Amino acid sequence: MPSLILAIDTAFERCTAALYDPEGAGRLLAATEPDIGKGHAERLMGVVDEVLSEAGKFYGDLARIGVTVGPGSFTGVRVGVAAARGLALALDIPAVGIGTLPALAASAQATGPDRRSPVLAVIDARRGEVYAAHYSPTGAVLREPAALAPEALPEFLGNRAACSGLGLIGSGAKLAAEAIPDVATKIVSEANRIDPLVLARLAGSADPDTPPKPLYLRGADAKPSTAKSLRAPVTEIIP
Repeated sequence: MPSLILAIDTAFERCTAALYDPEGAGRLLAATEPDIGKGHAERLMGVVDEVLSEAGKFYGDLARIGVTVGPGSFTGVRVGVAAARGLALALDIPAVGIGTLPALAASAQATGPDRRSPVLAVIDARRGEVYAAHYSPTGAVLREPAALAPEALPEFLGNRAACSGLGLIGSGAKLAAEAIPDVATKIVSEANRIDPLVLARLAGSADPDTPPKPLYLRGADAKPSTAKSLRAPVTEIIP
């Protein structure tokens, strides 16, 4: 009976795919995460094929697919979610969504120097904002993901007692550290890298009855063009 989990992350610069065996001592059978910047749509299925081939497995061996749903790159998130849902439909298996902020926090607590610290996962969202979420040392959500200005982080964090030894992870870690100088912090990583093993484990524990859908905390960066259209107005309707 199929039991393997395919984990996918295309929310940032990496195009990550990992194959996880929850029954085989909870280990990764194969994983790859090339840093491609853009072009996830062209590369993703080849990366998935690569990890399956490396592990000597087939699509029919998959029992579940987990994919990051954001916040992150609008295009990257859509590519990953569409691929996961398409594969799940074709294979008749569940697909589940994993938020990038809880996945970053879990990565920090799995690999950081002090696993007993609270974590602020913070992504540089550009346009003078960050995406942030606050987690307890056990991974419990203290503040839900939000888009906000860095200077709003002190109010966002609120209770200083819950911030003792606060770990910062994500591309907005330095911005966060500068915005909360009176909080003792330590930067775990300034990269938006989600540990593939952590992502796969989160996928294994996610609700299989909730299909993944993109998590957008604000509107798209792209703005409608204000240039005058070159297309001639329609003056006749042909039946």
